[in-house]
Amino acid sequence: MTPHVTVGMDESPESLAAALWAAEEASLLDVPLHLIHVEEWPVTAEVPVLSAESLVERYETLLRATADRVRADRPGLDVTTEMARGRAPAELTAAANEAEVTVLGSRGLGGVVGFLIGSVSLAVVGRARRPVVLVRSGSPSSGAGSGDPDPGSGSGSGSGIVLGVDIEQPCDPLLAFAFGEAARRDEELRIIHSWSPPPAAGYTAILNPSVGSGLGQKAAEGLAGMVRPWRDKFPAVRVTEQAVVGPAAAALVDASRSAGLLVVGRRSRRSPVGPHLGHVAHAAIHHSPAPVAVVPFE
Repeated sequence: MTPHVTVGMDESPESLAAALWAAEEASLLDVPLHLIHVEEWPVTAEVPVLSAESLVERYETLLRATADRVRADRPGLDVTTEMARGRAPAELTAAANEAEVTVLGSRGLGGVVGFLIGSVSLAVVGRARRPVVLVRSGSPSSGAGSGDPDPGSGSGSGSGIVLGVDIEQPCDPLLAFAFGEAARRDEELRIIHSWSPPPAAGYTAILNPSVGSGLGQKAAEGLAGMVRPWRDKFPAVRVTEQAVVGPAAAALVDASRSAGLLVVGRRSRRSPVGPHLGHVAHAAIHHSPAPVAVVPFE
């Protein structure tokens, strides 16, 4: 299949923000943009034929209008639309597995609560084998906020890309995505690794502060070693590295407040209870004010 960027559409402002963000991403990747809406009927009730036809017409109109708006903002961008039928989580996950990147809207409830992520988005993020970006209306780089935004700007209050890594786990897909985004967007990449001293080191570190500084130096060196091959591969990308003490989720959410994009990883593993997100990714998608890219890795 031809490489492309997919965006899931509904009638929410968040969906429009996602479409505008996705259009910018497709332009940067020089690939088509694919707008998809999943026609999902209630399982326990019949939908009258006239109502069904009305819904189909309404969403076809939405897709056409969004495609026209994107084409007007980005002349030359190839935009396609699709009305799919089925269960939304399954259909969107299948579409995400065929795309370079999939973008979904996520509803924001304010700085403290952050994202209100629906079950559909959660299922796609937890199951997709390719990166999924969650964008909310008014977030940095969404190009859509309250009122009548400037849809073509693709800019917001945040800038730069924040990437969270764990130096104890190989995460090449995560690094490849973040460095690629930074290179295409000509943005600074800030890479954060959070560490905590082992419980046994707590009292020793109080008596001998050099123990704590030694552990911090080891974490910084491990981070530098992980990043070095990617610095060599992307020499034009401006990179800063930071090994911080404390919970990773809190550090990444705090860093995201001034970022244009937060990138976190999700381990690709099967769970008998459904989609699985680690606590760091879960915190990021609920509390980051910036768009969040969730990248699966082994």
